[in-house]
Amino acid sequence: MTDLAELSDFRATVRALARKTFLDGYLERAKSGTYPRDTLKVLGDNGLLGLCLPEEHGGQGAGLRALGIACEEVAYADSACAYQVFANNVAAELFLTTGSPEVIDDWLAPTVEGRAVCAIALTEPGSGSDAQGLAAKAVPVDGGWELSGEKTSITQGPDADVAIVVARESDSGRISAFVMPMDAPGISRQRFDDPGFRAVGRGSIMMDRVSVPVSHRLGAGGRGFALIMQEFDLTRTLIAYMVLGIAHRAIDLTIEHVRNRTSFGKPLSHYQGVTFPIAEHLTHLAAVRALADSTLDARSAGRPHTVEAAMLKWWAPQVGFQAVQECVVLHGHLGWSEEMPLQALLRDVSGFQIGDGTPQIQKLIIARAAIGPEVMAR
Repeated sequence: MTDLAELSDFRATVRALARKTFLDGYLERAKSGTYPRDTLKVLGDNGLLGLCLPEEHGGQGAGLRALGIACEEVAYADSACAYQVFANNVAAELFLTTGSPEVIDDWLAPTVEGRAVCAIALTEPGSGSDAQGLAAKAVPVDGGWELSGEKTSITQGPDADVAIVVARESDSGRISAFVMPMDAPGISRQRFDDPGFRAVGRGSIMMDRVSVPVSHRLGAGGRGFALIMQEFDLTRTLIAYMVLGIAHRAIDLTIEHVRNRTSFGKPLSHYQGVTFPIAEHLTHLAAVRALADSTLDARSAGRPHTVEAAMLKWWAPQVGFQAVQECVVLHGHLGWSEEMPLQALLRDVSGFQIGDGTPQIQKLIIARAAIGPEVMAR
């Protein structure tokens, strides 16, 4: 799906579904901290969890632009539901393109249909941005592997049915990725008490000699780290689209407020001190979308896009956070209330500033590409 008219129709369809189905329940879900498996099933039933997969594998064959649109439109209604779109599409792609026939048989259909919650377990207590410094071990045993170690800050980890775990092979020292069913013996979990994204949750996964079959290593040995890094170029771009959805909802709420709220006998929209910030944030968001669209186009065409993805990852959450924060202020005392969704939107968008790599790491990626890593290392 690359035709602009088709993409426009797709946006309208997803928008109608998301706003009818998810919009009104956002604030309740954001406060509850209970994983919304019902919304995951709705997304699967409507074909939004395998958008880029071929139709013969249960997908839509829709392309990356459609995936970006889905992340944005669902995030407008509920950022946690958008994360479900994000996570299951990424996991489904990894299962299909790098998984064995056994992995595909076991996990592709449940992921695409919304019957499985998927998590990617990379971060560890001693290695966040330094992903190559991970300590989790994969020990080869007869018939497969035993995984041991701790993963932390894993979104959807507390409720995941399956996790893609990145670990270091004990015999070779290579970093590989493994598909780990979360009901396997030797797994324990901890849920974090976070301010935002409470519905999908974040936590730790502890592994004590967890057995996975030999067929559950993704790709060739030692390719696990490269596989995840390649996906980061996609996930960092998709985060920009989710930020767009969150920020535009806050701005739409604010436009409605300033049209109807009066001060000194006139609507707030009469004052440039109110309307100019809205104009500025809309401009910044349009620039984010332009960069995100071009980045997805580069990925679809097989062109390098790591730098552009890094630019989006540090910049888009900053733009989105500033927009939502301004909307809180423009609402006055109403913006401070938990009865409105603005505080929940602000908490959710703030999490994107950290997840999938901090701003500092993204700027380092950009600077190394521009200046040269050998020069910066002097």
